[in-house]
Amino acid sequence: MLPKSQAKPHVVIIGAGPAGLTTAYELTRYGVLSTVLERDPHKVGGLSRTAEYKGFRFDIGGHRFFSKSQEIEDFWTEILADRMLERGRLSRIFYRNRFFDYPLKPLNALTNLGIPTASACLLSYAQAKVFPPKQVRSFEDWVVMSFGRVLYEIFFKTYTEKVWGIPCSEISADWAAQRIKGLSMASLIKTTLLPAPKQRGALIKTLIDRFRYPGRGPGEMWEAVAERIGERGCCVEMDAGVTRLDWGTDGLKTVWTRNGSHQGTHFVSTMPLRELVESLNPPAPQPVRAAAARLGYRDFITVALVIDQPECFPDNWIYIHDASVKLGRIQNFKNWSPEMVPDPRYTCLGLEYFCFEGDGLWTASDAELIELGKREVASLGLIDPAKVVDGTAVRQAKAYPVYDDFYAHNVQIIREFLECEIPNLQLAGRNGMHRYNNQDHAMMTGILAARNIAAGGTYDLWAVNSDAQYQEEIREGETDISGRQVPRRLKPAQTGSTVDGAMP
Repeated sequence: MLPKSQAKPHVVIIGAGPAGLTTAYELTRYGVLSTVLERDPHKVGGLSRTAEYKGFRFDIGGHRFFSKSQEIEDFWTEILADRMLERGRLSRIFYRNRFFDYPLKPLNALTNLGIPTASACLLSYAQAKVFPPKQVRSFEDWVVMSFGRVLYEIFFKTYTEKVWGIPCSEISADWAAQRIKGLSMASLIKTTLLPAPKQRGALIKTLIDRFRYPGRGPGEMWEAVAERIGERGCCVEMDAGVTRLDWGTDGLKTVWTRNGSHQGTHFVSTMPLRELVESLNPPAPQPVRAAAARLGYRDFITVALVIDQPECFPDNWIYIHDASVKLGRIQNFKNWSPEMVPDPRYTCLGLEYFCFEGDGLWTASDAELIELGKREVASLGLIDPAKVVDGTAVRQAKAYPVYDDFYAHNVQIIREFLECEIPNLQLAGRNGMHRYNNQDHAMMTGILAARNIAAGGTYDLWAVNSDAQYQEEIREGETDISGRQVPRRLKPAQTGSTVDGAMP
């Protein structure tokens, strides 16, 4: 439990993303004021902000508004009401100049692949069943065992490696088993060709065929929240990146930014956990600093291209399963909401590239990235490059925490130190907790942090359910996985140890 102050609390919140702004908004329900410090000089929303270029609006990735929590759904409705559009979801895989249904449907996939490749897929699958691998250690091993090598090469390898920057042969098999739970070539064929059984617990229900979306992008939501808390007496200070955090025997005392200092009775941080530890004054103990230094991040670039044609394709987004291009995914923002483009004669596509800060993609100029995007969509045959009339690039550092073999151990070291030495500080959100979660899970950590402060709650923010994913399909009666699964690198194999046809 947080230490109780005799005075009315004032809360300092680091970061104006979904977690930080939700914390501030929830505090206002209890009459508690806060100061929100945001590093960006112009935009609130963090990764869920909406970027803008000459009137064209685009996400930093696509942000569907869908939650299993009615409280979160009610929050969104309270803020934007009928500004929340209900959208039908269409996303497909693009491979060899053809579109494949996603989630995969065997008849569609095999028809698109053509008789020779489809035959190779089925033969490869049969071989995997007759001659299963003796040792299933990697993501590659598990998928080949379940689908055959040909389908693995087509539908799993390329995109996974683009997103995570880790070869599939080095990702642990348990992530595949959890992420592709209950799915195999046999189950896909069965669900396609045979009617679904009616027994309890066997029906399959689709969770996200439809979702909600603010008319002017996710930033509209968080700009509205920032305006509401401002009307209620809170302050959202922009261009206020944290430079130092003063702490002592009474916990955190002062947050220093490039603009000045901020004192509070309670603090909530959504800034990257590594940066938080690096900002502590006096420095944290050496083992804590070492743990923070070992935390890594995956970075992200959106190349927005303005296309001189009213329609390009009907999808909300497309996964690019082609190893000849660096492009990982394409967002068609006009299909999320027509308000994302200022002129219906045009389309704005968001080309998504996954990278590490400092690598060749990250250090390329905007002009070079735009030209790369034009070349790649042209090489795929999706867009006539002559139709691209403008573009821009947006870099997002630390978009996704990296989840290596030791990240959980390092986070635990930091967490134990903070909870013991700085108990008036709570961590919330994806980067704040170095935890892989969705927008609604980040919001829930903010809600609970606020209730711990304003209502004397003892909520454990780390217990917020961030399940493996909002699966495309889930069987009734299945229990959600607690703790969203992340890809892990393989541990070195022990000499002489094998696991016949099973996962470690």
